[in-house]
Amino acid sequence: MLTTTDSVSLTGPLDSPALLRAATPLTVTVDDAARSRLDRGRRLFHDLRHGDGDEAPAIYGATTGFGALVGFAGRPDEADQCDNTLAHLGAGQGPDLPQEICRAALLLRTRSLAQGLSGVSPEVVDRLAAMFATTFAPAVPRYGSVGASGDLIPLAYATQALRGRGHAYVDGRRMPAAEALTAAGLRPLALDGRDALALVNGTSVTTAALALAHDAVRAAHRSLMDLTCLLADLLGCDPGFLDEDLLRAYGHPGAIDTGAHMRRTLTGTMPSGTRPLQEPYSIRCSPQLLGAAEDALRYVDGVVAADLAGVSDNPLFFHDDHDQHEEHEDHDEYDDTEKKEAAGKAKVVHGGNFFGQPAAFAADLLASVTAQLGNLAERQLDLLMDPARNGGLPPMLATVPGAQHGLQGVQLATTAFVAEIRRAATPAGMQSLPTNLHNQDVVPFGTQAALRSYDMAELLGLLCGSLALGLRQTVHVGARRPTAPGCAELLDALIDLIPPVDPDRPLDADVRAAARLLATRDLPRPDVPDRGRAGVRTPGT
Repeated sequence: MLTTTDSVSLTGPLDSPALLRAATPLTVTVDDAARSRLDRGRRLFHDLRHGDGDEAPAIYGATTGFGALVGFAGRPDEADQCDNTLAHLGAGQGPDLPQEICRAALLLRTRSLAQGLSGVSPEVVDRLAAMFATTFAPAVPRYGSVGASGDLIPLAYATQALRGRGHAYVDGRRMPAAEALTAAGLRPLALDGRDALALVNGTSVTTAALALAHDAVRAAHRSLMDLTCLLADLLGCDPGFLDEDLLRAYGHPGAIDTGAHMRRTLTGTMPSGTRPLQEPYSIRCSPQLLGAAEDALRYVDGVVAADLAGVSDNPLFFHDDHDQHEEHEDHDEYDDTEKKEAAGKAKVVHGGNFFGQPAAFAADLLASVTAQLGNLAERQLDLLMDPARNGGLPPMLATVPGAQHGLQGVQLATTAFVAEIRRAATPAGMQSLPTNLHNQDVVPFGTQAALRSYDMAELLGLLCGSLALGLRQTVHVGARRPTAPGCAELLDALIDLIPPVDPDRPLDADVRAAARLLATRDLPRPDVPDRGRAGVRTPGT
């Protein structure tokens, strides 16, 4: 059942919680302001498209071919021009993208179109908005987008599914798109050439994947701050490595804020007095590492926010007075004189707002952050399982070493996770290859960068879950209880969820359960101490 929080307005920017909620049915509202923008933008496109003789400007995709064939005329019939747009883009391959990415991408596309700068039919936005009240999700192949002229191929599959072509999901079940529309109570979407091009000529898949990946890495970063504190408390470490003066002398805002958060979590901790003067770097340098990650994540925050608020399409249609709308309620009553006056004040601009380079750079940075956070989690688990460094606890945290093997299998898996993350962390945003008869002579590969970061974020969540499982087991095999109330609260949540590993048992489900617990806990960000999470993507599900 929908609640009042399951509602999104198309006026104003979206945020990551809205994209997360789009994975399930929600109400998308097209308010009067959005409808006014749409009506005016459509009217402007129509007047420019059907201007008198030499006064009519060329409009990419409406009167022309596509891509490198822009110098040739398109199809004169507008319905045929829709097919002309979409048919040749049916060239994607590979497994379907996650449904949450596809629905989030369509929400972004709907919001971008609703700004009225794309000249689309208002009915297109109305019908897209109606889709979100159902479980309909298009089946979109993963491979095929270079992210340069938007996400042409994946968005073409999404658009064709809305027309009843290809395949789609309803209630998680894959079926022919026409059947899916019927099952969801939706009608096939009717489009002209401008509508079709506007639906595919943006970076919505890239932005959706980046935003969801960023949200998951943010959650893992918050978890690792608290897991590091719990590790330090269980081992009896001196919290001096978090000293405020020390971190202020370091000079980096992320480290200062991260250290402040960790000091709050460790309030009340009592050092054991048995630890070495200087802890290993995975503890002692954690505020510097996590702080650098925080600084990098703040950059990604800004890119995601800009992409969620921006309009990615080409061309765009502007009134000279596009902040002061002179409305005409009935297009049929909008006479020829008014059309000419409006067109004289208006312009169609051809440019590159579909070029996903900001998201590509941000996704590459996010991948680097993910890799180093994964390294930290894996090294902390290794420290925890090593009797030479864990204060004499049994190897592999096994209750009876030899007869039992504790978390030995979990550690092997974390090594594989880290290797996979490192392999995937190669930057994509500078791997430009010319294509499309050198029309697209530089491309950002933002789609690959964002989808890669999305996959890496899930592995990072599993690394956090593995570390949490190790911390829970540590108390069972002889470590002290936490002395800081904030750490004790986290440990108790883990104990309530996961029984001790005694005797050995398969631990794959326990790692996933711990990862889900960490992802759904109400943890503050270091830069916004009182802010909780509005939604999460849970790893391993």
